[in-house]
Amino acid sequence: MSLKDKIDTKAALVGVIGLGYVGLPLAVQFCQAGYRVVGFDIDEQKVEKLLNGESYVLDVPSGDVAEARKRGLFCATTDFNGLNRMDVVSICVPTPLRKSKEPDLSYIRAAVDSLKPRLHKQMLIVLESTTYPGTTEELLKNEIEILGFRVGADIFLCFSPERVDPGNAAFRTANTPKVIGGVTERCSDMGALLYSRVMDTVVKVSSANTAEMVKLLENTFRAVNIGLINEMALMCERMGIDIWEVISAAATKPFGFMPFYPGPGIGGHCIPLDPMYLSWKAKSFNFYNRFIELASDINGNMPYHVVTRVSEVLNLEGKALSSSRIFCLGLAYKRDVDDYRESPGLDIINLLQQHGADVVYNDPYIVDFNEKGFPAPYVVLTPDTLKQADCILLLTDHKAFDYHLIARYARLIFDTRNAFKGIDSPNIFRLGGIVPATGNRSKRKTPRADFAAVKE
Repeated sequence: MSLKDKIDTKAALVGVIGLGYVGLPLAVQFCQAGYRVVGFDIDEQKVEKLLNGESYVLDVPSGDVAEARKRGLFCATTDFNGLNRMDVVSICVPTPLRKSKEPDLSYIRAAVDSLKPRLHKQMLIVLESTTYPGTTEELLKNEIEILGFRVGADIFLCFSPERVDPGNAAFRTANTPKVIGGVTERCSDMGALLYSRVMDTVVKVSSANTAEMVKLLENTFRAVNIGLINEMALMCERMGIDIWEVISAAATKPFGFMPFYPGPGIGGHCIPLDPMYLSWKAKSFNFYNRFIELASDINGNMPYHVVTRVSEVLNLEGKALSSSRIFCLGLAYKRDVDDYRESPGLDIINLLQQHGADVVYNDPYIVDFNEKGFPAPYVVLTPDTLKQADCILLLTDHKAFDYHLIARYARLIFDTRNAFKGIDSPNIFRLGGIVPATGNRSKRKTPRADFAAVKE
């Protein structure tokens, strides 16, 4: 039976290398479409959980894993020898940046090395890991052809960018349009055929290079616009203008404007990293991405600005940062997820501690962080713990937080996400909000009559 026939009849055996936030949802989606799937991962604990029908990815219910196991459609293993039985292999491994901001492709190389001795004719390989344009051809096509296989005839090779948005209930794996680009036209056709059986919409592009660039454009667009709005927030603070009111009014325009919002920085698996992949690759063509570099600089400096603002807010109460207890709310990089990779909150907590502050945190999605060796202790959010803090620093606007309770018991609040919108309190300060002059708060619970007496 040909590979095309196997895909058409759902007889194709699908292997997914890497069972993280990208690979596991994809594997489960293949199972729900009726394909048999084998997940490959080097993490024994992950594999054991999956074999017991448990999920560790927030967007994948354990019930979905258990159902796939019950139907005999899914299994997981750390033994990569099973790759030789696969008809389709999807590579979903991490692609971090090195400290030098150069791409770290070691995980892709390891996956390719595991795959090479187990290649066979009539196999479809799809790289989903975000990377720079040219990776699919440089790291996969060349290695495959060295072994004597003809890409586009013996083996079909594609790139399909992951478009996972953790915590997004509206767009999941199945209903998010799937971009696919092959090294050859036949490769593109085979990849599009596969995903058309699994996803609602497939968008076929002319090449793997194009598909790789699609992902980088999507996230560079976000990074640059977030950088722009963060810079606007800094400017509005100096001009005495509330950026949140500006954005709200601008967003009423029904055309030509898309609202972005300021924050303490950018985090997660894509937006801080992907533009740097593109910038790094562009340099090899003697092209320098000034927008990318500038946005990275602005976004990367937001944690420092947040710490400065917190210090200023404390000064209004005659408190020094070095002798203050700061209660940070939220460690995840975005609302309602448990992912803290590249989270600006981590940088901010480290900076606060470097300035001598006593820092504690609470995040309803990350309660075991202390077990990972992080120095800031987790504390339960209660009226008492709120009152014990000199300043509440809201870093992630989880819906689970009771903002009215927090506002009622907190001495001072610095809100980086506009989460306390609509709550009127003189003790709430916002990133991008109007900055009161030191010693001149217009609305205070305790009048500063002592200063007036000194002047007299």
